[in-house]
Amino acid sequence: MNYSNHPATKEYRRLLRRTQTPTERILWKKLRGKQMDGYRFRQQHGFGPYVLDFYCPSLRLCIELDGDVHNNEEVRLKDDERTLFLTQNKIHVLRFRNEEVEQDIDNVMNRIRVFIITSINRLSVVQTPTPLTQGAHEGVQTPNPLT
Repeated sequence: MNYSNHPATKEYRRLLRRTQTPTERILWKKLRGKQMDGYRFRQQHGFGPYVLDFYCPSLRLCIELDGDVHNNEEVRLKDDERTLFLTQNKIHVLRFRNEEVEQDIDNVMNRIRVFIITSINRLSVVQTPTPLTQGAHEGVQTPNPLT
């Protein structure tokens, strides 16, 4: 099932992009145009019933910025539901407080970069096939015990 960018939310997503918060503007300046290690991020990307602040499809990475409203218990519970839904759909979620972005954008960018590097390393381990050697019988392949 395709949950991305439902047409019903298109105008709302456009409105969010036009009226972005100052904090979103700071982070978007650093993410747009493949500035983050060549990865393309989208701003205000729809996924299921949610609109993600920033999303990188190739990494399946969602970045959410949390202002003071996220200190509210009810909002935190909704954030948890959202994170669970995204995680169940194999989307990783990184959350940053607005203050982190405003006061130490370099640290935020470094944490995103660490996530990317970790993800790439995890994928390369999972996707790397085991080298094979010729077995004792012609045509039989066995895993190489030296690797």
